[in-house]
Amino acid sequence: MKKLKAALLLLGGVWLLATPGWAQTAPSHPKAASTSATPAAVRPPQLRVVSHTTANGLRVVMVEDQAAPVINLQVWYHVGSKDEKPGRTGFAHLFEHLMFKGSAHVPPEQHSRIVEAVGGFDNAYTNDDVTVYWETFPSNFLERVIWLEADRMGSLNVDEANFQSEREVVKEERRLRVENRPYGLVIEDLYAVAFKVHPYHHTTIGSMDDLNKATVEEVRSFFRTYYRPDNATLAIVGDFAAADAIRWVEKYFGGIPRAVQPVPRVTVQEPPQQAEVRVSKSYPNTPLPAVVIGYKMPALFTPDSYPLNLASNILSAGESSRLYRKLVYEDRAAVQAAGFGNFTEQPNLFFAFAVMNQGKGAEEGEKSIEAVLQQLKNQPVDAKELEKSKNQEISAFILGRGTDQQKADALGKYAVLGKDAGLINTELNRFLRVTPADIQRVAREYFVPNRRTVLVVELPKAPEKK
Repeated sequence: MKKLKAALLLLGGVWLLATPGWAQTAPSHPKAASTSATPAAVRPPQLRVVSHTTANGLRVVMVEDQAAPVINLQVWYHVGSKDEKPGRTGFAHLFEHLMFKGSAHVPPEQHSRIVEAVGGFDNAYTNDDVTVYWETFPSNFLERVIWLEADRMGSLNVDEANFQSEREVVKEERRLRVENRPYGLVIEDLYAVAFKVHPYHHTTIGSMDDLNKATVEEVRSFFRTYYRPDNATLAIVGDFAAADAIRWVEKYFGGIPRAVQPVPRVTVQEPPQQAEVRVSKSYPNTPLPAVVIGYKMPALFTPDSYPLNLASNILSAGESSRLYRKLVYEDRAAVQAAGFGNFTEQPNLFFAFAVMNQGKGAEEGEKSIEAVLQQLKNQPVDAKELEKSKNQEISAFILGRGTDQQKADALGKYAVLGKDAGLINTELNRFLRVTPADIQRVAREYFVPNRRTVLVVELPKAPEKK
């Protein structure tokens, strides 16, 4: 299976149990332990970004780094599960698989084998907003890898046999990661009621019914619509010369025609929520009660996303965080508790959830979560707690750029979702400008009943004795 599963790892093992098999990209910067330095003392190194756009619309963003003879190349297609039509979910994730099934000059499954034969490795992932393919390889093979990516963009083999085989793989993946996993349906069920019209209503894995109804021609149409030069961005980081990369990109990608029709974009907006939404669920493989609360919040890179992200550190980054300390240590009511934002291209949900301890009910967990969130509203965080949260961001920015792949991950995210590759050098400043008043303000604005969707997980009832 060609996918990188990195599903919102902020919550650790319990969240992995609760995640319904999303082919989800990693968080914008994984949370890390606090450092002892003050926020003003340390910064990640500045990176020199070189950009180029071809005549057919392909964008290239590059950072040269000669520290080791290695390159990471990523192709970011600006298409994810939110771009799927109702009744046709799972197509973006399906293409993550189909892109390895051969093209005009590369037989099925040979793309990876060519990369592996020179000592490299490759993979891919899908989320709500993007589908990303990447390779890490010795730097003297850059031209060959650019050719490989151009060949499958320009001539992917989407035939009936490939479609049928990969559809079955995706269906089995859904069974494994969603339907048979404890808490596997929780997030899918929450989103189904939290969003009424926006396509975040469905998760990336797609529904079994939609996959069964799909036809090969519909899948081909999806490819023609989204897998094209003017909907793709190449992020290249490592030991190479930008001038060489540009020349090879022009040579191999330049001949792919630019589409006549513009790329369709999601323009529908979720209407403002007027009141709390509640739903109770019971799943046969659920070992403990749980409560999951989703608050409507703004998108990635918006001004309020930064104090909300720092609030997530305060709520759940480490065992000394507020939710964990309150529910797990002090009350001993839960085995796990956390709060974090699922920041995406368009407005999404800020989560707070608790998996309860033996003998504890979801109602108790919900009340405790609300009490912790209310504290954020009533009192500004103190200077020491805010400094710790900012230090965690600094640490994450620095440690999250230790490899060429991590740098390319960030470069692609900023170029595609942030619309500005230069954010790789400036975004940290947005976190460091946040004040206690900012965190208190966003808590008061977003952690309110009319933005809240609550899913209560009840234990399945024992079968009646005959």
